[in-house]
Amino acid sequence: MTFEELVAEAESVSVDGWDFSWLDGRATEQRPSWGYAGLLAQRVPLAEAVLDVQTGGGEVLAGVPRLARLTVATESWPPNVAKATELLRPRGVAVVADPDEPPLPFADNTFDLVTSRHPVTTWWAEIARVLRPGGSYLSQQVGPSSAFELVEWFLGEQPAEVRDARHPDRGRAGAEQAGLTVVDLRAERLRMEFHDIGAVVYFLRKVIWMVPGFTVDGHRERLLALHEHIQRHGPFVAHSARYLIEARKG
Repeated sequence: MTFEELVAEAESVSVDGWDFSWLDGRATEQRPSWGYAGLLAQRVPLAEAVLDVQTGGGEVLAGVPRLARLTVATESWPPNVAKATELLRPRGVAVVADPDEPPLPFADNTFDLVTSRHPVTTWWAEIARVLRPGGSYLSQQVGPSSAFELVEWFLGEQPAEVRDARHPDRGRAGAEQAGLTVVDLRAERLRMEFHDIGAVVYFLRKVIWMVPGFTVDGHRERLLALHEHIQRHGPFVAHSARYLIEARKG
């Protein structure tokens, strides 16, 4: 396929939800060794009341074989709210439209497990407020300089404060400032490969904070240069950053 055909195809695909299966065969990303989905499958059934914050299209929570008696999810983007509701409501999960800003629309001490995969922002004080004493927040987060080989291809070299903005140490500090005790903190960098320019376009349309304001027309010159790079050198390689954090309320 030509550059124009690859780009047009990637522009025409829906990016609702948090399902990346369109990239199968076109891009790859290593998964963290701790296996977040497996951790959820172990922990969620043991809880009485679970809150999944920023659930996206509900895909991660839907993958848990046995849910808690009370399971609630929040999401801010209307297309994802609709998708998550369609996916999770048949399993008894209440999906709450929420702007992802404090306060969370729940009473104090409501949940004994709060989860979130790749939240844009973690409102630590609110997490601590809605957790029951002895409850835990379990989250896989995006770490510092994630996929910055790709980000900087389009935006140029980023300053240190941007590169380090999502450092695990900041997560620990936020949790402790909210009165939580961090009981697990693990970080990894993981190889990503983009095999064609369509995969890049789809990824940047879906993960909108990577290159803010990304459009094909606005970034056509750099897209074409990247397409030519892939044609000459093979897959474009980047490295995602992920960390797992568990924080407990005393």
